[in-house]
Amino acid sequence: MGFAQVAGSIFAHPTQYIETDFNPVKTWIEYVNRLLGALIGVFVFLTVVFALPYWRRERTIFWLAFTSFLLTGVQGYLGSLVVSTNLLPVMVTVHMALALVIVALLLYAVDRAQSRIETRAKLSSNHVEDNSAQSYLKKPSVGLQRSIWAALLLTFWQIMLGTQVREQVDIVSAAAGYLGREGWVEKLGSVFSTHRTVSALVLLLNVYVGYELWQLGQLRLRQLVMATLGIIGLEILAGIVLASYALPASVQPVHLTLATVLFGVQFLTLLAVARGRKTQQTVAPSDASRHVVA
Repeated sequence: MGFAQVAGSIFAHPTQYIETDFNPVKTWIEYVNRLLGALIGVFVFLTVVFALPYWRRERTIFWLAFTSFLLTGVQGYLGSLVVSTNLLPVMVTVHMALALVIVALLLYAVDRAQSRIETRAKLSSNHVEDNSAQSYLKKPSVGLQRSIWAALLLTFWQIMLGTQVREQVDIVSAAAGYLGREGWVEKLGSVFSTHRTVSALVLLLNVYVGYELWQLGQLRLRQLVMATLGIIGLEILAGIVLASYALPASVQPVHLTLATVLFGVQFLTLLAVARGRKTQQTVAPSDASRHVVA
């Protein structure tokens, strides 16, 4: 892709040629990971097939699905590099970042398709909204939408920091001969401190965004707010357990899974707010009250 120096450093990295001892547990984990990756590829391909009818009506949906399929292939290739380079730090981070991009593209494709289905259903049933029932719903502001973007990007950065912390754990554990697990956290350095500090920023920003979204009075947005804050609470709890109890291996995948789900929920919130901004401004409360009286 034009990054000759980066590619050269990856393929010339000494960890690529280190032979490791056979570990049945890690082998099965990697094998299941490959099977799931292949299954994901099949499902994304089927998504492209089911997106074909949208070619004439809304090509964006098709291109989102098709791009996801192409990136899934790239993701599989990156996965092979992650394994062949024995979890080279930069490869692990890029691998995780691309996974989040694919999640966002697929969510966007589904959201646009769902929006078309809802619009057609309203038109076919001659749906007429009751202004009195919608009177207290406020239209999301540009500032709120930007705040959600900021929260989403902050979460993305936090996940990237988390992968770097995980990479640092591998380095520290290998240097210690995989012994003395209770002392690994103290040796993680500034990356871990930054990751822990950013978690507080993630919480504060999402509490602010959640408060603003709650004021809009929309059930869908309130559900997303509760989901977001609930996931953040569980995520912080998992982080505390990792930092306080010598990085228990069983909690590490839970911590990463919660972060990925949080990213997805935040992206759905962004899509919902963006769609809400396109809708017609609802009737003001004073006008609605006069309408009800009349």
